[in-house]
Amino acid sequence: PGEPGQAAFARRIDPAREPGLSPEQRRLMAQLEHAQRHRALQRRLRSRNVLLALGIGAVTFGIYGYTFYSVSQERFLDELEQEAEAARARA
Repeated sequence: PGEPGQAAFARRIDPAREPGLSPEQRRLMAQLEHAQRHRALQRRLRSRNVLLALGIGAVTFGIYGYTFYSVSQERFLDELEQEAEAARARA
């Protein structure tokens, strides 16, 4: 505030009440505000989508890994084959 041309903070104006603005300037301000809100919304949605994709991917790989782990632990088919071979050898 001490130097000319510098403000302590940016003053928010209402385009509808500002006397020196033309209709074209008011339209442009409204258009820019809309674009800024849209960009902020896109940024928020993008981060949510990334988190959702990572969550779904983690669950998918967890199920996939657990399936491989549990299938590798199943030894009963090997035992049945060994018994069948022993039975064939006896016969």
